Amino acid sequence: MTNFAHTATLGAGVIGASWSALFLASGRSVAVYDPSPTAEKMVRDYVEKSWPILDQLGLTKHGTPNAITFHTSASEAVDGADFVQESVPERLPIKHALYAEIENALSDDAIVASSASGLTLSEMQAGWADPSRLVLGHPFNPPHLIPLVEVMGNEDTAEGVVAEAEAFYQAVGKVTIRVNREVPGHVANRLQAAVWREAIHLISTGVASVEDVDTAMWAGPGLRWAAMGPTMLFHLGAGEGGLTEFCERYSDSFNRWWDDLGELHLTPELAEQLVAGVTLEANGVSPSDLSVKRDAMLAAMQVATAKLR
Repeated sequence: MTNFAHTATLGAGVIGASWSALFLASGRSVAVYDPSPTAEKMVRDYVEKSWPILDQLGLTKHGTPNAITFHTSASEAVDGADFVQESVPERLPIKHALYAEIENALSDDAIVASSASGLTLSEMQAGWADPSRLVLGHPFNPPHLIPLVEVMGNEDTAEGVVAEAEAFYQAVGKVTIRVNREVPGHVANRLQAAVWREAIHLISTGVASVEDVDTAMWAGPGLRWAAMGPTMLFHLGAGEGGLTEFCERYSDSFNRWWDDLGELHLTPELAEQLVAGVTLEANGVSPSDLSVKRDAMLAAMQVATAKLR
């Protein structure tokens, strides 16, 4: 297996820029493609801003922010790249046109991973003559900070490619899970969507305010979920009896709660209510300043728990 020393990132939005920062920190060179005339400045600024946190996480020991080049041709950017992370807008015509441009320019053993969250692998594969080197490599935003990557291949993926992609992600500090069956939203986004649906239901029916629902999450189950997943936590919730005793003890309660969960769609009226609530919660602090606070907290939590994993 190649060591993936030279990478390419296609798309220089927030996701692509974050991937570029992470790959650079790991000691790899990065070729960036984006047609925007402001892409180079945006990515360089993002890398500069991200570098101190990447350093705090111990991820910059072998890297330099200078091992980066910028290209207005996607085929030029992927030339010689061992691993290509594609993060262009999630519209199939855009992705298919990009794939058609790069397919013949790729090295024979290059892997292309898509960051797509809303599109499925099979939908994207339709843009290839030979999709055997394409995998799903869906991160959680921002990729340079959140460890998770969801990796998926299928019957049209060449043998060993998914395992190679997982090994690459792990080498740059990621935690991977394998998606075994294609569903919209993959795994983590579906979990996130289920929780947010009930959060909105509680808000819209007057059970609690936007701020209090958010507080209930970060000060309650969110804190536990940062340590372990929900099923393992419930396994611990009944003592030595484990999950067997937990299910015996709490099945009636959970069935009652599940029967009462809200079913809703995010309408303009609901969105307006949520925006009003989160504006109060933000209390005048800008999204950019809140993002700095979020990133600092995420980094601090990972540093604090690193030796416990």
